[in-house]
Amino acid sequence: MLVLGTGTSHGVPMIGCECGTCTSADTRDRRSRASILIENAEDQSVLIDTTPDLRSQALAHKVRRVDAIAYTHSHADHVMGLDDVRRFNVLQKSAIPCYGDERTLDDLRRIYSYIFDRDTPRGGGIPQVVLARVMGEFCVGSLTFIPVPLLHGSRVILGYRVGSFAYLTDCSEIPDASWPLLKGVRTLILDALRERPHPTHLSLDQALAIVDQLAPERAYFTHMCHDLPHAATCARLPAGVELAYDGLAFEIAL
Repeated sequence: MLVLGTGTSHGVPMIGCECGTCTSADTRDRRSRASILIENAEDQSVLIDTTPDLRSQALAHKVRRVDAIAYTHSHADHVMGLDDVRRFNVLQKSAIPCYGDERTLDDLRRIYSYIFDRDTPRGGGIPQVVLARVMGEFCVGSLTFIPVPLLHGSRVILGYRVGSFAYLTDCSEIPDASWPLLKGVRTLILDALRERPHPTHLSLDQALAIVDQLAPERAYFTHMCHDLPHAATCARLPAGVELAYDGLAFEIAL
């Protein structure tokens, strides 16, 4: 499992900001937009979200294959890298399935209408993707994805569970019906935007309360703004809990 990005929609550093985190020499304070890549033993890779930083993330971490894409939701910081998928089409010589809920897929058809318009000239290269509505769990090779409905403010979006691992970004609340889907999770990546409350994201304290309730063996926070400097924040977190960072890699039990 590879963490490609851990930042908010602005990313860190933020444009025009001179705060300690944005000017930090610690590479863990450089946060591209939130995304992860899950790989299995057969070298199949599933990308969660196509951020505006997809190209630079793929180059930085030598990502050469994407067998499927699973979307959490259709906000700009999670979908605006879809056009870069066409390079993977060339490398793999195949279309790529994209999984998401109905609203997300509808938004992709609208935002990227040229991809789905049969009359669009193809000379410049257009991503070859096949949209698939998430109705329940789905498989990509040996990887089984269980969608976990989350609240992102008033909007229902999707987190994903794969084996004993769960990825829950951009959430402000876990609905009651979703808690059983997370039972037994051993490794968790969870939204934790900042110290102060926010209407559509978990604060650090709210994220810690969820970690206490789920009791995973290890937990990482993501989608963090510049209010949370990496080293100083990690130093005061409980054992087994830390901020994720771009390029973090670890194995998960499938």
